[in-house]
Amino acid sequence: MDYHFQCTLCGDELDPRTTRYVCPKHGDDGILDTILDYKAIAAKTSPQKISDARDFSIWRYADLLPLDDATKFAPPLAVGWTPLYRARTIGAQLGLSNLYIKDDGRNPTASFKDRASAFVVAKARALGVEIITTASTGNAGAALAGLAAAAQMPTVIFVPETAPQAKIAQLLIFGSRVMLVTGNYDQAFDLCLAASKEFGWYCRNTAYNPYTVEGKKTASIEICEQMSAVSGQRSAVWSAPDRIFVSVGDGNIISGLWKGLRDLAALGWIDQMPKLMGVQADGSAACYNAWKAGTEKITPVGATTLADSISADIPRDGVRAVRAVRETGGAYLTVSDDEILAAIRDLARAEAVFAEPAGAAAYAGLIKAVKQGLVKSDETMVCLITGSGLKDIKSAMRVAGEGTRIEPTLEAVRKAIG
Repeated sequence: MDYHFQCTLCGDELDPRTTRYVCPKHGDDGILDTILDYKAIAAKTSPQKISDARDFSIWRYADLLPLDDATKFAPPLAVGWTPLYRARTIGAQLGLSNLYIKDDGRNPTASFKDRASAFVVAKARALGVEIITTASTGNAGAALAGLAAAAQMPTVIFVPETAPQAKIAQLLIFGSRVMLVTGNYDQAFDLCLAASKEFGWYCRNTAYNPYTVEGKKTASIEICEQMSAVSGQRSAVWSAPDRIFVSVGDGNIISGLWKGLRDLAALGWIDQMPKLMGVQADGSAACYNAWKAGTEKITPVGATTLADSISADIPRDGVRAVRAVRETGGAYLTVSDDEILAAIRDLARAEAVFAEPAGAAAYAGLIKAVKQGLVKSDETMVCLITGSGLKDIKSAMRVAGEGTRIEPTLEAVRKAIG
């Protein structure tokens, strides 16, 4: 595929054959966008052709991804095409007539991050690299470990030693070399960068590797295709929702959603540009702060939140994350840890979707948006759940309640329920 990189700060165009990660003018801050040849894509495929595909994974969108011969290099796990549910119960509770939940906890390693890792592993295989590394609060590392294991590629993963045990268990069981860093995510990120440069490993780090956003953009493409299927329409244009709610930490997921939507808009394949609604934890709100101040300058925060997946002092894709909301006419919201915990419980009991704290943050933000009158009752909205609650049982148990201990007799049951 013919494509080139463009620096998000200075706009310089760069050749992917000579530039692997970031703009040389700006160093690690020079995050790159991938600019595709839309005329070539339109000549090759269409919404109708894609909808006829029998590959129900991110690779149904291979013609929109910067990788030649995807079937040769894609790891053999089915990533993507996660379910989109009509949320009738919580929709009625909130007074919303067209609310949907996209459950990305249904991916192979139970998080949205499988999308980015699947594409990065495929790209690594195409490039002929031997070892892949990344820094993670847990999910990105688990995704890379799992997808790389499927492709029989070795990985080195850097995570804070405080990461939830379920996530560390995934890293280890997939055979990764795990570095438990006695520090936070940002320290793990910087150490991973230094190690990748020192030892020549291929680095998957969020935003630093320009292909992470390309994998993540498949979610917004998928949402638009699935929304069209829900409406029963079959046309040259897909039906995009009015708003998409998503949690934000490092900023790469919301940047990926925006990239997918921009690609579809450039191709003329969607009927509108959805408003992106970013949700951050109160204690990790650097993107919210920049958006609120009307600037793109990201000021570091001392992140403190139980939602480890969106805990970041310095959002590495913060500039694009702010632009994604501002340029789509959306908004940022912040939610407390207590609101996140309540959202885990209420989402599970109303719609049977079990979300980890970061995933439930999006739903908590939706609740707040309704209370603040930021949305209309008849708007079509998608709430993106980015990870399974099985990733963080400790947090779920804080609001789940306890079982009733009884003797093994029918009389004990009668007494307990009475």
